[in-house]
Amino acid sequence: MASTTTSTPLSLSASSTLIEAKASRQPSNPASQCVTLPALAPPLQSQCRAAKTTAYCRKIARNVVAMATGEAPSEVAATELPEIVKTIQEAWDKVEDKYAVSSLALALLVALCGSTGLVSAIDRLPLIPGVLELVGIGYTTYFVYKNLVFKPDREALVKKIKDTYEDIIGTS
Repeated sequence: MASTTTSTPLSLSASSTLIEAKASRQPSNPASQCVTLPALAPPLQSQCRAAKTTAYCRKIARNVVAMATGEAPSEVAATELPEIVKTIQEAWDKVEDKYAVSSLALALLVALCGSTGLVSAIDRLPLIPGVLELVGIGYTTYFVYKNLVFKPDREALVKKIKDTYEDIIGTS
């Protein structure tokens, strides 16, 4: 009971694609089954790297010329912080318990992410988004009718908002 293995030779066309790919497990001549691929084009990274290097060198040359003439380079002029950043830095410097404020900010971020997940989970439930949309439209209609349609109601709403603002901020 001898097992015999038959093999068919591999054929390649001029475009290096296999026409017949039946190969045996024990090749009789391994060198005849080797396939070589054509060489790839050189990578474009070297061209991109050369362009970036050239742009960087031009930037350095521009800064050297600017420094030689006494002008400030563009990077030095752009490092001035906006007014809001300065205000935030001053407020942060006044905070005594930075650990508590940082913990509170982290807790708010986690709560925001959690509430976003909750809202998206509710949005995926059938019928719930439509019902909530109807509730929102109904309450908006009620609020407009109750507070914005008539002039005395509008004035009362504006007064209530101003009083609440003064309670939160404080009278100045």
